Amino acid sequence: MPSGEALLRNPLKDRLARGEIAASMTVRLVADPSIALLARSAGFDTIYVDLEHGPFGIETAARLCVAAQQAGLAPLVRVPSHGGEWIARVLDGGAMGVIVPHVDTPEEARAAVAAAKYPPLGRRSAAGALPQLGFRAIDAAQAMPAVNDATMVVVQAETARAIAQIDAIMAVDGVDMVLLGANDLLADLGAPGAFDDPRLMDSYARAIAACRRHGKHAGVGGLAGRPDLTARCVELGARYISTGTDLGFLLDAATRRARDAHALLGAGEHGQGSDALPHLRQSDPSLS
Repeated sequence: MPSGEALLRNPLKDRLARGEIAASMTVRLVADPSIALLARSAGFDTIYVDLEHGPFGIETAARLCVAAQQAGLAPLVRVPSHGGEWIARVLDGGAMGVIVPHVDTPEEARAAVAAAKYPPLGRRSAAGALPQLGFRAIDAAQAMPAVNDATMVVVQAETARAIAQIDAIMAVDGVDMVLLGANDLLADLGAPGAFDDPRLMDSYARAIAACRRHGKHAGVGGLAGRPDLTARCVELGARYISTGTDLGFLLDAATRRARDAHALLGAGEHGQGSDALPHLRQSDPSLS
């Protein structure tokens, strides 16, 4: 039997350990497993399935996680609450990590770790053969440490209370990363949508500094419309970038295509003719 290290690797965890950028796509609209292959072809390093804001259930999340593994991506699942039953079920279904929203205290972080990890690190119940292990029957003495090591626990800091305790939260053994949600954080600060509020970047800076002190990773979310702020977070040390949702990507591309189509009449009246199609021709090989 191979060593525990050879049983299972988490490519996202390995990528972050090397200090490389990890680009993530959130899946909350497309239930078809082919979205995982599309994400890989697009150049993403990971996906996370959103059960907090999306309509998916456990079964859909499991199918997407298995598809992501087959595509060479490490799937994460954002659970809808702190409940340990959510965490255990998505991990048993194939997730290689959980994103736990609204973690405000180190006690809540410890509870998330306890639900996600097998003893002695936590209290997760053994489920037998797992998708992460190819459903192979492997002795628990080997399987449990390997799964524990590969499973990521990501906590979301989305309130002023969480930022005030961020050092203690990131000191919790078993927490791998903090993902800061800009929109919820700004709303909690009483400044929804005010991305230039200095308290936002101050919160990111404090969280990233705490991660550096404790050897953990920092991720940014909700900043897709502000690449300048994302770049600043990367300069500070963040490496996980949540770039947006499948819904947002589809709506953005569809909006641009509709706008380009509606602009053709005006372009033709000015004598531009087919030259009005550069965007369409460059982005869609079927038009060439």
